[in-house]
Amino acid sequence: MANTYTPGTVRARAPLRLGLAGGGTDVSPYSDDFGGLVLNATIDKFAYATIMPRDDETIELVAADNSIQWSGASSAKLELVKGLELHVGVYNRIVRDYNDGRPLAVTVTTHSEAPPGSGLGSSSTMVVALVHAFAEYLQIPLGEYDIAHLAYDIERVDLAFAGGKQDQYAAAFGGFNFMEFYGDRVIVNPLRIKQSIRAELESSLVLFYTGVSRESAKIIQQQTDSVKSGNNTSLDALHRVKQEATRMKEAVLKGDFASFAESMRLSWASKKLMATSISNSSIDAIYDAAIAAGALAGKVSGAGGGGFMMFVVDPTKRPNVIRALEKFNGQVFTCNFTEHGAYSWRTQ
Repeated sequence: MANTYTPGTVRARAPLRLGLAGGGTDVSPYSDDFGGLVLNATIDKFAYATIMPRDDETIELVAADNSIQWSGASSAKLELVKGLELHVGVYNRIVRDYNDGRPLAVTVTTHSEAPPGSGLGSSSTMVVALVHAFAEYLQIPLGEYDIAHLAYDIERVDLAFAGGKQDQYAAAFGGFNFMEFYGDRVIVNPLRIKQSIRAELESSLVLFYTGVSRESAKIIQQQTDSVKSGNNTSLDALHRVKQEATRMKEAVLKGDFASFAESMRLSWASKKLMATSISNSSIDAIYDAAIAAGALAGKVSGAGGGGFMMFVVDPTKRPNVIRALEKFNGQVFTCNFTEHGAYSWRTQ
């Protein structure tokens, strides 16, 4: 592989996010018919992309964390490669729309600090990192809304991967955001959170990776089908989840942690009614153990079914909750919030 400090090399990183409230209401057709509201915040875990120029008319794609590599003759449009669909999707769109269809001879390498299916928006965050890297490489003037919309279009339209809109916008903008979704229109409202509230919330969160990388597409499809069929149970649950996004936003801004925890409890109870596979006996057992150890509330981050769970606890009881979670197969994490979104730079 080429020296990673080759002149002209570009890198980008984009932050992963915690979906605090409203997740699922950013997915069509619910967001088209009723409008969606989501509260999320980016954390200090990132997806990375590197683009290195080549002089041999070859393109090489590497997913370093999954040990997947492919190379071939550089062309204007690549066929999809299993495990490298995101790389191919971004390359094809960038070449078509921003390089006049001229092939690029490059090595594109990625890795993420969270696995696909984590519930932290890892796939969409990777697309944002790739788009940002190509924009830097070709000097394409794209703003945050442009990058997020392009990333969404590549993932949801070009590649036909099921999902919502919040992840791309969270990765592009960074920070705490209250997002509004109305069909194709997205409004990102950055929240000014007091440093003391931010520190208290960081001290109150525990993340647990269940070790189960779930396929969100199946859960999202079930939710979509329920909305299309007019399933009242699912629709009512989505309405309540959306209401809690507004309530939790107010709780965060005021530093009302009792209301924050209560809102998370109510959101999780409603979220489980959106689709039958969102929770299961393993997730319920982990949740119950954390609550018994002193957690005030918890939920699955993302579509559900596995991935990361998050719990809000009294900071003095966080060690108790961590010990309880360590009895299960999985990994316990804490996290800090980030203020900035995707960023790209040149190594020389």
